[in-house]
Amino acid sequence: MTGLQRLRGAPAPDDPQLAPRGPAACRALVGGVRALGDPAVLAGAAVETVWLAAHLTTWPLGLVGSGRSGAGPAYRVEHLPPVQRGMLVADVEAAGTPILLVHGIVSNRSVFTVLRRGLTRRGFSNVFAMNYSTVATDVRTAALRLADEVESVCEQTGFERIHVIGHSLGGLIARYYVTRLGGDARVHTLVTLGTPHEGTWAAYALPTRLLRQMRPGSGLMRELARPVRGCRTRFLAYWSDTDAVIVPQRSAALRHPDLATRSVRLHGAGHLTLPMLGEVVHGISTALTQLDADGSTVRRGVVPLSRRG
Repeated sequence: MTGLQRLRGAPAPDDPQLAPRGPAACRALVGGVRALGDPAVLAGAAVETVWLAAHLTTWPLGLVGSGRSGAGPAYRVEHLPPVQRGMLVADVEAAGTPILLVHGIVSNRSVFTVLRRGLTRRGFSNVFAMNYSTVATDVRTAALRLADEVESVCEQTGFERIHVIGHSLGGLIARYYVTRLGGDARVHTLVTLGTPHEGTWAAYALPTRLLRQMRPGSGLMRELARPVRGCRTRFLAYWSDTDAVIVPQRSAALRHPDLATRSVRLHGAGHLTLPMLGEVVHGISTALTQLDADGSTVRRGVVPLSRRG
């Protein structure tokens, strides 16, 4: 069965939307001005600038080399650091379950350099990162590309289900794959970082097809809001209250009555910084160490998930 045949309902047209105006826009402007005096926001902006420079430096490296970190499950543990050894001994299935990283717009897998290193150091042995082009494409087309990538990872590793982590647009593509193309059969957990689940006003910057899909109220947003009864994937959405790319910032939280979701609010973090924050790496690692189907907490310290956004 092809990805197009797995569509849960016909795609909604991506109608052009009017730019935001009125009280909502005024409130967002006032909030942005007030945030300028917050020390955490100022520190976050400085960190974002540093990471932007670092990402621009490493960006060419993301175009070459392998998209995989780790070397599969280890059968000897004495040479491993204590954290990796402890995870492998405690839960070999969690350690071996593949993780696929999906970057956002105008980026590549180099944005996950810190996150990949953090996951492998914590004992996850199969970490993959895909590259895709956002030129002359849209979310639905990219979701079909992701479906092929997921099948490839499953074939390489022998696992039937994997985890996916998507930054920005990557999270939106992954959500479309999971909820509209039947990807919940393959994806156990989807983590999104700064993903415009309800659109972003920043998408009015250019009149491209891709950005039109990311506008609040677009046909794609309406399609994603449709019922997804019986979805087996659990969702963990990180969002920042000072994300300059996602406006309003709360749009990066995930709220859907049919999905098992948990949204985590961060303060002062920039959009590009999200995949590089230590608390995010730790939170993701903790959440992925439990593999129960319904997302309930089975181990102390595990991030609990519920069907509330």
